[in-house]
Order: sequence, then C-alpha cells, then structure tokens
Amino acid sequence: MSLPLRYNVRNVFVRWRSTLATILGVALVVAVYVCLQAMAAGIEKSGAATGDPRNLLVTRKGSTAESSSLVTRDQFQSLRYAPEIARGPDDAALISTEILVLLNLPRRGDAGEANVLLRGSTTAGRALRAEAWRDGQAQPQVRLVAGRWFEPGKREVVVSQRLAARFANFDLGGQFKSGPATFTVVGQFDGAKSAFDSEVWMDADDARTIFDRDQYSSLLVRPADAQAATNLIRRLEQDKRLQLQAMPESAYYAGQTSTATPIKWLGNILAVAMSVGAVFAAMNTMYAAVGARTREIGTLRVLGFRRRTVVASFLFEGALLALIGGVIGCALSFALNGYAVGTMSFENFSETVFEFRITPPLIAKGLVFSVLVGLAGTLLPALRASRLPVISALKSV
Repeated sequence: MSLPLRYNVRNVFVRWRSTLATILGVALVVAVYVCLQAMAAGIEKSGAATGDPRNLLVTRKGSTAESSSLVTRDQFQSLRYAPEIARGPDDAALISTEILVLLNLPRRGDAGEANVLLRGSTTAGRALRAEAWRDGQAQPQVRLVAGRWFEPGKREVVVSQRLAARFANFDLGGQFKSGPATFTVVGQFDGAKSAFDSEVWMDADDARTIFDRDQYSSLLVRPADAQAATNLIRRLEQDKRLQLQAMPESAYYAGQTSTATPIKWLGNILAVAMSVGAVFAAMNTMYAAVGARTREIGTLRVLGFRRRTVVASFLFEGALLALIGGVIGCALSFALNGYAVGTMSFENFSETVFEFRITPPLIAKGLVFSVLVGLAGTLLPALRASRLPVISALKSV
C-alpha cells in the first residue's frame, strides 16, 4: 500500500519556512551549474557555426591551429594554380592568403587591456566567407553592417560589431596604434554569432608587411566540387615537398573549442562543491520533518504502511523540494540566455565573444541534477523515519 502523493505535497507547503532554505539552496546550485555549462555551450556553438564545409583551410602539416601555422609565399604560389581549385567569374583562383596577429588593445572604460585577433585576408577571403552552406541552404556568415571594407595599402581595418562594443577606438573613424602602425577603423561587420565575431580584419599583405612577417598563417581554398576537395586533401597529404595539410573549414572551427572544456570542468567542480552544502541543507530539513512528524510516522505504521513505503514517501518529498529548487534555478539562469560575453581563448589567447546558450538538454541536466541532490539529502532521514519504533513514535509529543 502506497501513500497518496497529496500527503507529501501538503507537507511541503505546511512546513514552508523549513523547506524554503532547501529550495533556495538547490536553486542557487542549479543556477550556477546551468550558467557555467551554458558558457561552454555558447563557445561550442560559436565554433560549430563558423566556416563553410565547401571551403578548405590549408595549414602547415602538424599544426593544430592557424596561430601556430606558417605557410610560405612559395607554397602559396605552388598551390594557387592547382587544378582542384575553383575559379571565379574573372577566372581567378578562389584562394585567399590569411595571416593572424595578436594585438593588445584597451577595453572601453577602465576595464584594462586584452588581446584581440587581427586577421589579414583578401577580397577572395571575404567572398568565401560571405555565406556558409549549411543544411542545404546558404546562410549569411560575414556581412558589412556599417562603413566600408578596407582598401589595401591604407592601413585600414574592419572590426566585428561585437568587438566594437567592448574595445575603445573601434567606432567608425576611430584610430588605434599597435606596434609601428596606426590603424583606422573604416567599417564594422556582423559575424552571425560565429568565431569571426571575435576578429578584426585587414588586408593580408598589409598585415604581413606592417608586422614584418615573411609567411602567411594559412590559406583558404574553394575546391571546384566535393571530389576535387577530396583529391586536394589527398594530394597535400602525399606531397612531401609542400608539407601542408587541408581540412574543411567548418571541421577546423568545430574542433577549436578547447576553451569550453575547462569551463565545463569548472562547472562540474563548483556544482559538486556547492551540492554538498545543498545536500546538508536538504538533510537538515528532512531530519527536522522526521522529528516534527514522529507520531504521524508511527500512526502510518499502525495503519499498515510498510517501512519501504515510508522511505519512498520521504524520498519523494525530498526530490519534490529539490525539483522545485531546480525549476527556480533554471528559470534564474534562463535570464542569461543569449547574453553576449567574452573570455580568453586557449587556442590563441585572444578575446573570444560568445553568447550564453541555455538549451533544452541543459535544462534537463539541471533538473536531473537537482533531483539527485534532493534524493541524496533525503536518504538518511528517510531511513531513520522508517526505523522509528512504532510504540515510541506514538508516545512522542
């Protein structure tokens, strides 16, 4: 014979003062856990939304990121005439030289300084990133939203709209100095919530000359078709002379999400540490409930309810309390959904802009986590309640 659920629901609300602390404690734990996991999900989403699977990113063989890659001008000249590369309307090869440079620039206000990733690119590079082909549809990838694109030879830059909101001198017409040069902001672009939202763009050869670089960081290539892409990847793997490697641009950025890993671990560690306090709060509440309902428990036993029924009843009650806290915690964290923040990238040590991503699976994880906390905090009080001597329980005041 099982206890009716309304019995437990009634007890939750009758003793609302003792249960409120438990609910708020669990809510805080779940909110922190969900928020940190949402940060990691935002970083992963940013990488997954970057790049076009039709493009190939060519880097030095063995390098794991563009920032650690070097492609010489001779290698570029050898590759630009490859038959696998598609041609544009002007019969020019769809290939772009890319160079990455870290700039240390001041934030807006008095928030100190941070590294910003400057990408040297070309007209072809802009065209290849104007849209990305995903799920059978062309989706905007990088588009100009203010001003104009940079012109070669003039030390002009175009900045991400999101970076412009975070760094000083990134307004249209603004100027900033880095190294030996002063740069002028002539435009702002929208990176469609991709990794490009964390970049500043200028002409590749200008960047190479200004920062005294003999090589490029990578090459961006558009093969003629899927078979041409496969052939080019295989040819670079087998060519010992060039010492280059190629992979789909979308696959490269999807793999550049190691920044999310420590945030996930931090979220798990904090959740475990804080859940210990939440478990003790739930345990204290349930022990108090057992003490206040000793005669009630004895009466239930006399009426024929078995020990395991009493245990299950208290476990349900504790899980219900924690679930209420979990719902509140998820609701609190959902207020940050879509909120844009920045952190340091562990790939290139630059500012990475991303959004909190509160997803349904993450909400489900938070709720399951809250129920587990409630069950852990209720188990010992439930066992104590089931083992109370019936006669002693009935005589208690």
